[in-house]
Amino acid sequence: ATVTRVDNEKGIVALDLGKGGEAILPRNEQVPGETYTEGQTLQVYVVDVVSGERGARVMISRTHPGLVKRLFELEVPEIADGTVEVMSVAREAGSRTKIAVMSTDPSVDPVGACIGPKRSRISHVIEEIKGEKIDIIKYNADPALYVTAALSPAVVISAEVDEKNKACSVIVSDDQLSLAIGKEGQNARLAAKLTGYKVDIRPLSGLQR
Repeated sequence: ATVTRVDNEKGIVALDLGKGGEAILPRNEQVPGETYTEGQTLQVYVVDVVSGERGARVMISRTHPGLVKRLFELEVPEIADGTVEVMSVAREAGSRTKIAVMSTDPSVDPVGACIGPKRSRISHVIEEIKGEKIDIIKYNADPALYVTAALSPAVVISAEVDEKNKACSVIVSDDQLSLAIGKEGQNARLAAKLTGYKVDIRPLSGLQR
């Protein structure tokens, strides 16, 4: 879409969607820290199309997790042809995204396919979302292993799952605790969103007393 009008006072950006007509990107669907200028070309995610008295209204977003998913679909042929599947996406727009992928072909590494040769594929996605960090995680049907991977880059010692309460207790070494939790709790929060499990992280020293 092409930016046609920027109203900083109201905090809205108007975009030309080509044959899709015009759409408004409201403030709450804009990525914090991003600036928009007239004539700029942007990738936007179509959240919904609503019928109204004046015709269809297209609801668009730059913050939706679906935007990152679609960008990977455009960049990674293995996702487009179904060899690699995107299982889950957790996003805090403008800061960090975690995306879980799996391969239907044992000979294809889903994480490597998304990163691409010399990081070319992931670099194109990061460029489009203005430098937002992306963690690509290999999906695992075993919840303990899935949560362990989701807390990357932190190294987990053990993970115990409570299926009834959809919770997972994780033990990490003391030097990995701040990395596992992340700045202002972001890493743990995104891991929980990605996996659908409540994640409780504890340091090893707390168990040894």
